Amino acid sequence: MNFMAKWVDYDTPFVRQRYNRLARFFVFFEWLFLLPRSIRSKAISRLELKRGSRVLEVGCGTGRNLAPLLEAVGAEGHVYGVDLSEGMLVEAEELCTQREWHNVELMRADAAEYVLPELVDGAIFSLSYAVIPHHRDALRHAWKQLRPGGYLVIMDAKLPSGILGKMLHPFVVWTSKLTVLGNPDVRPWDELKELTDDVDYEESQFGTYYICRARKR
Repeated sequence: MNFMAKWVDYDTPFVRQRYNRLARFFVFFEWLFLLPRSIRSKAISRLELKRGSRVLEVGCGTGRNLAPLLEAVGAEGHVYGVDLSEGMLVEAEELCTQREWHNVELMRADAAEYVLPELVDGAIFSLSYAVIPHHRDALRHAWKQLRPGGYLVIMDAKLPSGILGKMLHPFVVWTSKLTVLGNPDVRPWDELKELTDDVDYEESQFGTYYICRARKR
């Protein structure tokens, strides 16, 4: 067990392979990492979607956010989901079939290379941003898909601030390398400020989760 290891991003094929293997039991990690129960719905509410809105989720995974996104945009709206892992998308597609959701479009693509047929009113990275090796490229690509006035929201885990975070850092790096491949050192709130000065940020569960949001002017 090497607790001195630093984070090194994995290449895209490795990430895809790992998430293909995790797809069937990915929900287990929400329990393992103590995901706050209401944080998904709270992050989606920060998009301020309306009936008929178009929304994009980058790293949609098994479709855990599809129901609240569809509730926000209504039958007149549309949800686009992008994910690198075909294993994760199989789970999401089965969910869409079971629920008879017809206004969801799922696509397997790199987070910096997909093509949408229209601009969207909101975009969200939910527990996906820290996993993407080229996260700045993915962020800028999602920003290009966003209509002026729309919000981009990132919800993910983080280390608490101060000495506790420094003490936990080696253990979190080691654990993440073995499981979900999430880089604990990314700071999307700062990266959003490279795109706009309209950024807000909030923490949850003693600073271990966050929601940051930017508005495209």
